[in-house]
Amino acid sequence: MRPLIIFFILISLIFLIGCSSNSTKYDYFASCLTEKGVAMYGAFWCSHCKDQKEMFGSSFQYINYVECSLPDGSTQTEYCVKKEIKGYPTWELENGTRLEGTVSLEDLSQKTGCLMQ
Repeated sequence: MRPLIIFFILISLIFLIGCSSNSTKYDYFASCLTEKGVAMYGAFWCSHCKDQKEMFGSSFQYINYVECSLPDGSTQTEYCVKKEIKGYPTWELENGTRLEGTVSLEDLSQKTGCLMQ
């Protein structure tokens, strides 16, 4: 009985360690994007934005994110109107290039020079 309990404790610890390390897996990458002036424009109701955020996990907190939707969900903020944001998500790179739609982390890395560590 005792070896079985120890086995389950070890498996639980391995699972917890694995989950916690994944939660910060892209901190450096996300911080690099922000340092390079990259921004993601999105809307709270946008399913593609949600997917994009989930790719980063908790590391998304380091992304320069601009919410374009007003609380009513039917209109866009003045800032996003002036920036001519037409769809979500929209990534704007430091050189003004835009990537629209859900973008793979690999593509973001390639286009920005930020390493996915």
